[in-house]
Amino acid sequence: MLNNDFFMKLQQYVERHLNQFITYSKPIFTESEILKEVSENELGNFIKKNRKPSFQQVLFSFIDKTGASDPEIYNKAGIDRKHFSKIRSNPDYRPGKNAIIALALALKLSKKETDKLLSSAGFSFSDSNTSDLVVQFCLEKKVYNIHDVNQALDYFSLKPLIG
Repeated sequence: MLNNDFFMKLQQYVERHLNQFITYSKPIFTESEILKEVSENELGNFIKKNRKPSFQQVLFSFIDKTGASDPEIYNKAGIDRKHFSKIRSNPDYRPGKNAIIALALALKLSKKETDKLLSSAGFSFSDSNTSDLVVQFCLEKKVYNIHDVNQALDYFSLKPLIG
């Protein structure tokens, strides 16, 4: 059994080790030193070279390829007109992951194309997430009807994509 002496020594030990970190408050590098290492030009060039198309650009390129109208897509996806209008009119807007998956299903995208669409909004599938595995399975089996996908999710007692 632990006694008061043990806890006092433990507290002293923790405080002594924490104080080592607290007393060091000077930054390792100053802002000017960092800027010397990475010039703004290099950073700009890096961004230009590595920037991918935005979510909005990727989504509407897929829509254009299908030849479908916006209402056809957002109705199939189960997304209301106002939400879709926000996606179309605001280049910085990023809907949630489930809405993006619903759009991918409405567009009948492949797994690879869906990965691209998700990535453009900062999302990805996780092989440790049951919902993601159900959706990936549906994509591989070309099950694009959102109600069927929601039914598959419900089978595992998971939340539906939309609605």
